[in-house]
Formats: sequence, C-alpha cells, structure tokens
Amino acid sequence: MIGIPPCNPEKLNSNNPEAIHAGWLLDGTGAPARRNVRIRIDQGFIQSMRPADPPSGKDRSGVLDLTGHTVMPALIDSHVHLFLSGTGPPELRRRQLEAEFDAAIDWIRSHARACLQCGIAAVRDGGDRRALALRFRRNHEMGNAPLHIRAAGWAWHREGRYGRFIGRPVPEGSSLSGAIRADDSDADHIKIIQSGINSLRVFGRVGPAQFSLPEMREAVIAAAERGLDAMVHANGEAAVRMALKAGCRSLEHGYFMGEENLRRMAERKIFWVPTAGAMLAYTEAGALGGNEAEVSARTLEHQLGQMARAGELGVPIAVGTDAGSPGVEHGRALRRELDLLIQAGFSIEAAVCCASRNGARLLRLSTLGTLRPGKRASLIAVPGGVAALPGSLRAISLCIYDGVVWGSSVKDGGGEG
Repeated sequence: MIGIPPCNPEKLNSNNPEAIHAGWLLDGTGAPARRNVRIRIDQGFIQSMRPADPPSGKDRSGVLDLTGHTVMPALIDSHVHLFLSGTGPPELRRRQLEAEFDAAIDWIRSHARACLQCGIAAVRDGGDRRALALRFRRNHEMGNAPLHIRAAGWAWHREGRYGRFIGRPVPEGSSLSGAIRADDSDADHIKIIQSGINSLRVFGRVGPAQFSLPEMREAVIAAAERGLDAMVHANGEAAVRMALKAGCRSLEHGYFMGEENLRRMAERKIFWVPTAGAMLAYTEAGALGGNEAEVSARTLEHQLGQMARAGELGVPIAVGTDAGSPGVEHGRALRRELDLLIQAGFSIEAAVCCASRNGARLLRLSTLGTLRPGKRASLIAVPGGVAALPGSLRAISLCIYDGVVWGSSVKDGGGEG
C-alpha cells in the first residue's frame, strides 16, 4: 500500500455489521449480474451476500442504499508505467524520462491517486530504467491508502534494441539469465522485452525477436529461482511463440501473434494483456503523419479480432492499459480498455472479470478480484444498471478499499443514481 492521503476516509462500523444494498451486483467471476443483493460487512470483511428487497422503513437503519447503483469488485490495471504521464506537453515527457527519484515522486503519486479515483485497487508496473516505481512502492508504503503496486523495477532488453526508456540492456559479457540472477532488487516480477513495437507505417511489421528460445527459457528459469514470474513484451508470431514456449506467466501486447499462439495461451493458461487502448490513442493522435493514422486503425481492428478469438478459445485476458504511453492516462484509460473488450464481443460481466478476477490472479493478490463472503471488502459502486457500464465508471459513487471507505459521494438512503 502507498502513501497517498485518502479522500475523507471513514471506517465502516466495526462493532456492528454494516450493510450495502446493491441494485445490481457483478461479483467479478464473469457470472451474470444479480439484482437486489444485500452485502454485509464486518471488520472490513464481507460476511454475507444475499438476495433482499430494497430497504425501507426500519430496514434502512445501518444500510447504505445503493438500489440505483451497480456494485462490483475494485478494479486492477495489469500494465502501467507510473513514472510517465499519458498526456501533457512534449517537454513534460522529456523531463519524466530523465528525472531522478526526488523529481519523479510527485508525478508517481499523482498517477497513483488517479488510479484510486477511478476505482483501481492495484496496478502492475512494467518498468522504468531507474526503477522509480519500485523505489516508490518500497519507500512509501503507508497503511491508509490501499493502492497495491507490483513493480518490475526495470525491463531487460538487448543492447541496441528497443526498450531503453523503460529498461536496461543485458550487461556486456553477461546473459539475460545471468543478469536476472545477479539482480538483487526486491522486484515483484521480471519484465523482459522480447520484440520491438509495431510499425505505424507498415501494417503488420513488428521486427525480429531480441532473445533466442534457449535464452528465454533460461531467463524464465532464473526468474523462477527468485520466486518471480516473467512478464514479457512481445509482438509478432515468432517473438510471441518463443515467449510462450519459454513459460512466461503473461504476454504483453501480442500484436499480430496469430492463431497458433492464441491456442497455445489457451492451453497453457498464460495470461494475455492486449493493451489495445494504447493503439486506439495512436489513431486519435493529431500529430500522426502520412498513413500512420490509417495503419494504426487497421492494427487496432486486427487486435480486436485477436481479442475476440481469444475469448472464444478461453485465453485468460487481464486488462492492462499501458498507462503512461502517449495519450493513455492513468486511471481513466481502464474504461476505454473495457469498452474495447466489449467491442470485441465480451459481455460486460466478462470484461469486468478481466479487470478484476483475472488481474488479481495474474498479480497473485488473493484479497482482490471477486466479491464473496470471507474476502476483504474491496469494491466500487457506480450509478445506474449494468447496461450503463463502462461509461458509468466516470462517476464512481463509492470506493471501499480493504474495508475502508476511500471517497464516498453517496449517503445512507441514497437510492437512485
């Protein structure tokens, strides 16, 4: 948890169970939404979740009436870069790319707060070359603002290849696995950059892999020796195939990976984090020249097709925004990622599952992801029914993180949203 002052924190009554009446409930498992569910919370834990009529008369006492709201698990963004702002003048980005920790801390804190304000309880950081996000997570843990951060520190890439702005090259004379073994940081996972990025000028061009299959296998083994999972950036059939065969836990981006790789992920239950919203941002960028806007739009359409096929095959998808990329804002970008999943054919229940249960499993956060009795209460409420999502995430009414109300704009008895 991190040191960001919460907005008007208010502990739920610890002497008597408190109750929330949800007009609609999404439990995070992908199951169909349920109507009129009473959620009882005691000592920060969910005690029960039962059907109940909307509160009236004496029944309203001690009940937070969210009859006109949808309640769901707090969300998880499985791919961010906390040191970068997604928007702002070019000079800001240049400063952030070169900043040391003392200069970066306020930016990181503001990005973390933006996540909390958007209903996000946990993020997985994909790295920066100075390990700023990891240092922030390490040095600024405080107990009352529960954004859980999982940080790679920096990403590993091959000297002279893509990745300098978020990582470090494998040292001369060492191997990728040797560099991972020699790293004594307290990183939460290992980030490996296995390819470059997609061309915005030539549709489908991604470039060659950075590391061979034996190198990738040894790297995953080295990470496992440290008790860490491998988070691999890869695009294109060959680079993705090597990452999957090596045994990575998650595949990031995955543009133009192809059917065979989708099937392999489904069989091996390897998580895919598509980050389609980052490509959508390119299609909207006013500074693109030549045919870049057209290529970006075609690339996004292709990625949505892969996401649709992944849903059919049963690939476990976790929502990640790549927040910090150009045009991708921390917090707000998660709504767009959910909308893109829906455009790809996912139901709102399935999309929310990708941003809650699947994210929690990927980050190995057992306290988050789903709403069920016995779990810590981490949930959000948005006005309107399920059909109003994901747009209703713009107006979150209630955030409860780890059993604490973080910023409520509803009052007991506030039934209509």
